[in-house]
Amino acid sequence: MADPLGWDGYEVSLARARERTGTDEAVVCERAKIGGHEVVKIRFEFGFLGGSVGTGTGALIERALDEARSHRLPVVSLLSTGGTRMQEGVPALRQLQRIARGLALLREEGLPHITVALHPTTGGVWASLGADADVVLAVPGAQVGFAGRRVRPERYADDPAYTAENQYAAGYVDELVTEDALADRLEVWLGLLTGASRDRPADLPRALGALDPTRDGWHSVQRARSVGRPRADAYLDDHFDTRVHLRGGADGGVLCGIGSRGGRPVAFAAQTGTATTPEGFRTATRLIRLADRLGLPVLTLVDTPGAAADPAAETAGAGNAIAGLFGTIAAVNVPITTLVIGEGGSGGALAFCSTDRIWLTPDACFTVIAPELAAGILKRDPEEIPALAGELKPRPEDLLALGAIDGIAGSEPVTFVR
Repeated sequence: MADPLGWDGYEVSLARARERTGTDEAVVCERAKIGGHEVVKIRFEFGFLGGSVGTGTGALIERALDEARSHRLPVVSLLSTGGTRMQEGVPALRQLQRIARGLALLREEGLPHITVALHPTTGGVWASLGADADVVLAVPGAQVGFAGRRVRPERYADDPAYTAENQYAAGYVDELVTEDALADRLEVWLGLLTGASRDRPADLPRALGALDPTRDGWHSVQRARSVGRPRADAYLDDHFDTRVHLRGGADGGVLCGIGSRGGRPVAFAAQTGTATTPEGFRTATRLIRLADRLGLPVLTLVDTPGAAADPAAETAGAGNAIAGLFGTIAAVNVPITTLVIGEGGSGGALAFCSTDRIWLTPDACFTVIAPELAAGILKRDPEEIPALAGELKPRPEDLLALGAIDGIAGSEPVTFVR
């Protein structure tokens, strides 16, 4: 129904919009090529009544998502919209449910969806087709947010909270891309999201730090904490030919994304040597769920003194976030390979670990609790901490002898087969 409310003058407005834009609706859906990748493209036309969603718009998007599933194609949506079309009332608003259902079916088929927030991207389209995408790109300077400029309080009209840059800083946009670079970046992302190899585990990176064994447990802990030891960035740079990142908020203590090694995409979640925050655990959970759905093997790099234990972390649900990651790793069907590259601190480290493939570098350690904290619990004097570290058996050699890990990484990468 083109005019369900019988809105005065609406049919004239529709006719003018069609004449002005050369399109029948606020969205154009088509098969397209981006680089070497065939996709279903959903493109909003802001000149058509502000790119608003009416009953006809929702039907077009739903059909486009159905076609993507039928032909097993990824979806790229280019958004420029003010939200739902008020002239069509609640029937138009309910199109958002149709869009959400179409996206859910797309996910069930293991097909990726990349969205691009152009200027402006607001309202229900951002809250359905946009923010729910597997990967969210945005153009710098674009207005991006649920509340459009004309519906939020006037004092917030130009607040930077409603910008692509703020959405990126908050972790809701994965990458800021200028319009002239969009085609190239979409081609990179599509190549990494569509090259699944579900059954073969990720290769084990080579050890980049010291290769000699440590003298004792305390030396192992001290070396793992060394400021000069190679961190996640160095390992990711060395291991992957190229990589992209998924965001999850500022200072989460993790790097998550997809890398390519020899043309083969691998998802990665890497701790960066700091205490991991709830945001960090949730970002890793998002990444691993996406990898499982798309059939991408996962590499995790463990390096943390443990989970953040401050009041802010507790308020943000540290236990819930850690539980979510434990449960996700336990449930996935894709292989996960873990390399501990530094300090493996208790449950905050174990939450990132594979259930069946854990290796340590020679300059790493893994403990059930930090020796200093163990001394406090046991009421030991500080001078007893080095001896207590040895009792905890944190060295790679100790852990291998205990059967707690699968191996110790060397100077060359290791290729696993099923």
